[in-house]
Formats: sequence, structure tokens, C-alpha cells
Amino acid sequence: MSDPVLCCQGTDRPDGGARIPDAEEGLTAAIGRAERQQVSVRALLLGSGPRFARDAVGPVLGFYLGWKLIGLATGIIAATTMTVAAYWWERRRGRTGLAAGIGLTIALAQALVGLLSGSPKWYLTPPVIINAAYGLAFLGSVLIRRPLAGVFASETYPFPPQVKASRTFIRVFSHVSVVWAIYLLGRSALRLVVLIRGSVEGFIAVNVLTGFPFSAAIVAWSIWYGVRAFRRSEEFGRYLSLEGGA
Repeated sequence: MSDPVLCCQGTDRPDGGARIPDAEEGLTAAIGRAERQQVSVRALLLGSGPRFARDAVGPVLGFYLGWKLIGLATGIIAATTMTVAAYWWERRRGRTGLAAGIGLTIALAQALVGLLSGSPKWYLTPPVIINAAYGLAFLGSVLIRRPLAGVFASETYPFPPQVKASRTFIRVFSHVSVVWAIYLLGRSALRLVVLIRGSVEGFIAVNVLTGFPFSAAIVAWSIWYGVRAFRRSEEFGRYLSLEGGA
């Protein structure tokens, strides 16, 4: 992906002093800095995909193996340890660790409920409820024009402040947020039914099958759609080279 064309040269000061850059030039420069990172759909997936798989699948499998091999407390400790380690790793790498931080909060709530109740089903209940609330939060963020999908996208791609405040950013990530809300609410409803009427093993199977495969597909679509929508937008299409492709 080549650098964007610098179309504006700023405004000269009447007194002959240093040139005053105008707002459009500042935006062009900011996008240029981000563009030089050679961001593409493939690069974003390779960068965030393994982390996403780790957070989505690792703790629940760690819990199941620990529970079956030794006992409930061991499973809870294994899952919580994996989540704490993921959060520590994200912070060590200089990331905000937003997704891992949310996972850590859920894991601590799970651990407390599971240890107090002594029931694997009660241990598995908090993330179902929290994910449903999460889906509602995605919908609410769209209504107030602060789409949560944009917050998480900023974890992967360094959007300049001017871009985050743009109509295109709000529109694109509002669409993405609605898709995530539908997925989270639907998955939570299905898991709750299985947890109430089925076995722990059935819940684990549904959790894994409706977790990473679907989430990865939505992540891939979200990135593809976001890149494509920005390239085709009236606000930013002229700044972005079409050579890199989506």
C-alpha cells in the first residue's frame, strides 16, 4: 500500500513566519503515518487472530481439563491463571489489553461464583449473562453514536483522532457493532438453554463450536468490511491508495 497523496500544503502566515498547517493537511499526515504500517485484512487477522483464539478457547478448555482430571477447584484455578497470564502478556506488549481485561473481569467473577457454589454449572453461568449484557452494550453504543466495535478496532489499528470523530467511522463501526450484538445475544440465549437443560459437556461443546469459529468469521468480515468501507467513503477514499487491496 503506497503512501497517500499529500494534497494540501497549508497556509502561509501573513508575517512571513512558519507555515500554519490546515486541518486537512493534518488529517492527511495522520492517515499517512497509519498507512505506512502496511495494514491489510490479512495482516490484521494474523496480528489479532491468535490472541483472539487464545482468549476465546483457552480458558474454557483449561477449566474442563482441570475439572475432569483433578477437580472443580483445579479447573477454576487453571482457567483463571490462563486469563491472568493473557492480560499480563497484553500489558507487557504495550497494548491496552481491553479484550483481555474484560476476560479477566469475567474470569474473576466466575471463579468467585464457582468456588462459593461448588457447581460447574454455576461457574459457567456468569460469562453467559455477561456476554448477553455485552450484546446489549453493543446495541446501546450504536444508539449513542459511540460504537463499541470502533473501540476494539482501535486496539488493532491506530486510527487518528480525526478519523475516530468522522461520520464514516461512526457509520462503519455502528454496522459492525450491530452484527456483533446479534451474535452475542443469540449465542448467549443458546448457551443458557443448553446449560439449563443439558450437561456440562454439552455446554462446553456448544461454547467451543459457537465461539472461535463464528467469532473468527465475524472478525474477518469486520476487518474486510471496515477496510473496504473506508476505501470507498467520500471522506477518506481520496487519501487511501487502492493498490494494497482489501
